[in-house]
Amino acid sequence: MKKVLLSAVAIFAFGFANAQETKFGIKAGLNMANLSGDIDDTSMKAGLHVGAFAEIKISDKFAVQPEVLFSMQGAKVDGGDYAFNYLNIPVMAKFFVTEQFSLEAGPQIGFLMSAKANPDEGDSVDVKEFLTSTDFGLNVGLGYDFTENFTAGLRYNLGLSNISDEDNGDIKNNVFSVSVGYKF
Repeated sequence: MKKVLLSAVAIFAFGFANAQETKFGIKAGLNMANLSGDIDDTSMKAGLHVGAFAEIKISDKFAVQPEVLFSMQGAKVDGGDYAFNYLNIPVMAKFFVTEQFSLEAGPQIGFLMSAKANPDEGDSVDVKEFLTSTDFGLNVGLGYDFTENFTAGLRYNLGLSNISDEDNGDIKNNVFSVSVGYKF
């Protein structure tokens, strides 16, 4: 954990030292989340994400974009759903194909804030103790700047780590996101 945080600080320090331009912004959007691995009969669950970002331009064609996002994830299952809330920190490398259109990729670490199993009938059950506290993933996506301030993006997060804290399963988060943002 310390190595991840130190690496993130080093990236930010390098980016700010060599940056041509830095813009800060806010973003929000829709998540379509699911779980994969040793879990059967799941389907996508809609949720939201909201947070802040910094776009650090290294050159005309390349930028680094660290983000901090509250993200609603989980999956629908027969008879209810799983609702997981994460604080996600992706660090995206952005390559600008044109002045407005970018390709994005980068790692993400997520910190589990809450986890509930919600049956169709009955009270929700806290299942956080059965999940790991951190999640690692790889993001790939597209970005488009409509104006200097307004932006939109499509992103897929492929879960790389097992979020099950039980010995009998390997379960991963997978999230497709659509977002809009405003750069200051």
